[in-house]
Amino acid sequence: MKLRPDYIHCFERTIQDPASQRLTWYKPPLSVLVIKKARDAQVVQPFLQLVKWLNVEKRMVVFVEATVLEEPLVTSHPVFPSLKDKLMSFREGQDDLTDRIDFIICLGGDGTLLYASSLFQQSVPPVMAFHLGSLGFLTPFKFDNFQEQVTNVLEGHAALTLRSRLRCIILKKEEDGKKDVSPPTNLLVLNEVVIDRGPSPYLSNIDLYLDGKRITSVQGDGLIVSTPTGSTAYAVAAGASMIHPSVPAIMVTPICPHSLSFRPIVVPAGVELMIAVSKESRNTAWVSFDGRKRQELSHGDSLRVTTSIYPVPSICSEDQIADWFASLDECLRWNDRKRQKHLDDPMDDGIEIPYTQSGSGLNSSTTSKCISNPAESFTPPNELAELNPEIAASSSSETLDSLSEKCIS
Repeated sequence: MKLRPDYIHCFERTIQDPASQRLTWYKPPLSVLVIKKARDAQVVQPFLQLVKWLNVEKRMVVFVEATVLEEPLVTSHPVFPSLKDKLMSFREGQDDLTDRIDFIICLGGDGTLLYASSLFQQSVPPVMAFHLGSLGFLTPFKFDNFQEQVTNVLEGHAALTLRSRLRCIILKKEEDGKKDVSPPTNLLVLNEVVIDRGPSPYLSNIDLYLDGKRITSVQGDGLIVSTPTGSTAYAVAAGASMIHPSVPAIMVTPICPHSLSFRPIVVPAGVELMIAVSKESRNTAWVSFDGRKRQELSHGDSLRVTTSIYPVPSICSEDQIADWFASLDECLRWNDRKRQKHLDDPMDDGIEIPYTQSGSGLNSSTTSKCISNPAESFTPPNELAELNPEIAASSSSETLDSLSEKCIS
């Protein structure tokens, strides 16, 4: 049998190695957005040290949030007065950062990266995240030698992880004779969108559709729809598997389902999910986007979820694979257990174990053998009685331990 040339070509194609994705600057970055963890005294000194170095040494335009410049921990620092007039500020929801930022640096925990994602609802600049928070699953860089690390990134010597995001659109039901003129909720999330029962004591009753086809109804506390990045967040706590961020997929995880057979599922990244409150539901549902902007989902409303075309380019400390497994090990203690001890001198017929026998004032070192065949160590009751007459006179109420002690003595 001969293979057609096009079949041979198909077999020869290889899948791209995720670690081969590299950062490439088409022009030198001139502006940088620095996001600091809020209300954390330990981050103030690294924050001021970084922005001063970027402004003075690298001659970059530094953007920071206006609320950061108003924090008492920052304004009371002796270095701040000399930097205040050199920094550009913005306010969330008021100032548009589109096409004004070339590069993002986060100082804190995973929440700073989620916040950076929320600021850019379309294309996102490359993000470099330093671990100065609590968990740090998404923040691979250490701040000790930040000058060298930032310089390497600015020169293009870094690997990238393209973290997919979910576009979430809520369509409200039109009331009879009334047309809703308010724009629909349209947000991008990096981790997950959560639909739950809110303050209601009743079970959530949510219908789940995939590409227009009803898949199932979720009866429980709710549902988590997450990206591969979000699979190690709320989803893994609810029993989901962990997915590498380079895998194109959407994770669907029930929250405390009232069913023994409802397991989390992974669907292709290209599908559209639709979630709606069932007609038979006793209550409404509530939706939150990366833990923010929580709102009610009433009967007749629907939530549409698709994979966005705008991922978050996250800069790697080493590469995609090494960073992810390092985070699993350091943050979640994945597969962390004590190592099983090896056998020192295994033997075919057993292992000899030395012990010391004490008796009649003499201490002698004797060797006992653990017999691999249990039948060889069995002693018939009549022979046992001849060895120690007290055992034959023992009552049936005596325990096995007491009989063993008599046999040994």
